[in-house]
Amino acid sequence: MDGAWVYLVTGGCGFVGERIVELLSQQDYIKEVRVFDSVAREEVEKFSTGKKRASASIQGDIRDPGVLLAAMQGVHVVVHTAALVDYRGTLRAPQPPQQKSLGMGNAEQTRLAQMALSSVPLSLCLPQCSRGDEDTEYSGEVELPYGKTKAMAEKIVREANGKKVQNLSNGGTLRTCVLRANTVYGEKAAFLQELYLLARARNGVLNYLEPEDTERNHTYVGNVAWMHVLAARSLQLQPELLAGQVYYCYDDTPSRKGFLVRLQLLSSADPGVRLGSHIPYWKMWLLIQLHRLIRAILPPFWRPQPFLNVPLLNTIVTSFSFETDKASRHFGYKPLFSWEQSRLRTAQWLKAAAGSLAPPQLHGKNN
Repeated sequence: MDGAWVYLVTGGCGFVGERIVELLSQQDYIKEVRVFDSVAREEVEKFSTGKKRASASIQGDIRDPGVLLAAMQGVHVVVHTAALVDYRGTLRAPQPPQQKSLGMGNAEQTRLAQMALSSVPLSLCLPQCSRGDEDTEYSGEVELPYGKTKAMAEKIVREANGKKVQNLSNGGTLRTCVLRANTVYGEKAAFLQELYLLARARNGVLNYLEPEDTERNHTYVGNVAWMHVLAARSLQLQPELLAGQVYYCYDDTPSRKGFLVRLQLLSSADPGVRLGSHIPYWKMWLLIQLHRLIRAILPPFWRPQPFLNVPLLNTIVTSFSFETDKASRHFGYKPLFSWEQSRLRTAQWLKAAAGSLAPPQLHGKNN
């Protein structure tokens, strides 16, 4: 069936989703890459090549079964990356995702797709871990609402594996697997823009919150996207091996020390950026409480901009690292971009974008 596969990427206009769409559009075995997103962006149309079409015309919410069902007509593989990204509690919490809203629990929807691959930011939906792997058992509680919804989405996708549905060419069985990405950096990474602005406002000083013994894997967005492409293809070719599996995303980014990775990325774009000092947990905790008090007192006359919250602070200072080669063993994954390429591509983008970045504002008026 090579050359006739139709892929659907939910969240295909997002940070990771757009890169997945770009790489999928280059694969000869795919006929169409269909993008489903709550926003429509013309950028993805540039990925169209020859007879292959990458479309941003399908706009909708994955929680709307009717719209999602229409988007899935004729689809063979779903790559699910859609999420309401909110680390600071600025958006109203969405309702917990239902199986049918992800196209996994309703027979009329699941019969339209043979494979489903879900992408999950693992550090936000799993508690503390040091040097674990895909088989490590975790304990603790996830605090961030965003992480909770992503964990629920992973659970739904994993439980859907092996579900018997009608009208599938592979015998009526849905095959799914999950990819977990830790801290993802690269072009269009919003957190890097924000950190660069803060460093510039402090004359190039880059302070950091995590203790120096905190470990966290970092992965370049292009390599995360490439792993999705390979995993989706291998799920088609080797469902008995990949179905029901979980894979961590990884590459050769050299350090697990987040503040050192950030320093290398920002200083490559601007040599004037230098490492500052560690901000103690207690000091940031007090600032968060002060900010909460200000937000409660001042509106509607003056509404401060969103700030850090305690759940996010706890996530930042908590180690989550892993060591694995499972993706390499199961489907031959090798990073598409080396650390040097990843660093330079990120730095070039950040340097080019620097002119359009506005200085940070701690407060804003509510008109």
